[in-house]
Order: sequence, then structure tokens, then C-alpha cells
Amino acid sequence: MVVQRLKTASYNTDTGRRLFAAAAEASRISGWAAFGDSGNTGVAERHYLAALRAAASADDHVVTANTLSFWAMLRYSANDPADALQLVDAAHHHARKTGSARMTAMLHARASRAHAKAGNQQASRRAETAAFTTYDHARPSGDEPPCVYWVDRDELHGWAATNALDLNNPRRALAQHTAIAAAHQAGLYDDQAQPRTTALRLNRQADAHLALGDIDAAVHAADQAVQILGGVPSSRGTALLTGLKTKLATHQGVPAVRDFLDSTR
Repeated sequence: MVVQRLKTASYNTDTGRRLFAAAAEASRISGWAAFGDSGNTGVAERHYLAALRAAASADDHVVTANTLSFWAMLRYSANDPADALQLVDAAHHHARKTGSARMTAMLHARASRAHAKAGNQQASRRAETAAFTTYDHARPSGDEPPCVYWVDRDELHGWAATNALDLNNPRRALAQHTAIAAAHQAGLYDDQAQPRTTALRLNRQADAHLALGDIDAAVHAADQAVQILGGVPSSRGTALLTGLKTKLATHQGVPAVRDFLDSTR
């Protein structure tokens, strides 16, 4: 619909920029759906490229930085941390022009994930610290770009926990999850509002418990993840659960593990 308007309608410069920005955001969302829900990286990257072209026509630094951020996540998830870091660097150039602390904190967190994927603990921790420090200056979500409404301390702790797992530090991963749990107990987070995110975190908690040899705790977290994920389709969630089940399968002599594997066939 937006492209049809761009091709056939008459509009002034301001309206044209808004239309290109809308087209860019629609492409970015389509890219996220292709990658996050379907695991189709090729389609996702074509959408991200289209989003960047439209965002450039709109001269929209928010959409550009956000698109580059999501593309970076795709690249480090595909085990290409070097390319991800290049995308993050490009995103920072645009983020500085937005004045958004949440956007900048998110980009530091993306960099921390890429460094962790590359096995660079020092660089990952440095980027984590930058993310938390920058977030301290974030304005209320209503005063920041709408696309970063979801960036909060829970997300930063979640990224830090995943970094710790990638860097073979399961105790630190669980400590980061404990920080998230404290916010949940205080009523600051609704598990049911974001089931996929919650299920992904529980999967990673289970992985950390398993790495520490606490099989009962691992099964408990994995079972919670399955219940919360329920009918929410997600290639990322499915891939994590499949990997966890493979690890649990080496402990089939434990009744709780055997029951869990039987119930999730």
C-alpha cells in the first residue's frame, strides 16, 4: 500500500519522507518476522536492505539505526560477529543523530553479543558496561523513539546472561537472570505479555543449570519454557529448545529428564 502511494500519488517533500519512513519500517518488521519467526535469513536480509534504502530516502536516522541493529543481530546469530560489529558501528553513526540513549544502549548490547559470539570476553564486558551506563541516561519510553520502547534493564540483563553462556560462565548467566527475576517479583514485568522472550530466557536458564550439573533445575526451567511458549511460533525458540533437549538426552537415566523428553516429542 505504501509503495503504491509512493509510485502513483502526488505529495510534498515532508509527506514523501514520511511515506518512505513507513515503507522502511514495514520492511524492517518483515525482516524481523522472516528471521525471528521463520528463520529465513535470506528473505530477512532482502527486507533489511530495502528498509535501509527507503530510510535513506526518508533521511530517517531512527529507522536506519534500528534496521542496522536488527541486521546485526541476524549476523551474529548466523555466527558472523565481524559483520555484525560493522553493522553496529554504522548504526552508531545514525543513533548519535537521534539523541536516544535507549537506542545507543541497545547498540552497545548488540556489540556485546557479537563480541561474546567471537569469544572476546573483555570486549563483550566492556560493551555491556557501556550499555548499562548509557541506559542510565534514558528518558521515559514515551520520550524516546517508539521503536525502542522494549529496551529496558531486563533486556540488558538478558543479553548479559546470554553473553555469559556463550563465554562458558553459567554462574554469571544465572546471576543476570536473578536480576530479571527480582524485577518480576516487584511486578515490573509481565511474563504473559511477552511469552517468546520469557521462554527464550527460561531456555537459557535451563542451559546454565545443566552446565552446572543441576539437572532438576534445568528440567524445571525447560518445562516452564515449553508451557509459556505454548502456541507462539518462533524458529529461535524452537531451535533453542531442540538444542536443550539434545543436551538433556544424555541424562535420560534421570526420571524427570525422561518424562520431560517424552512429553515434548
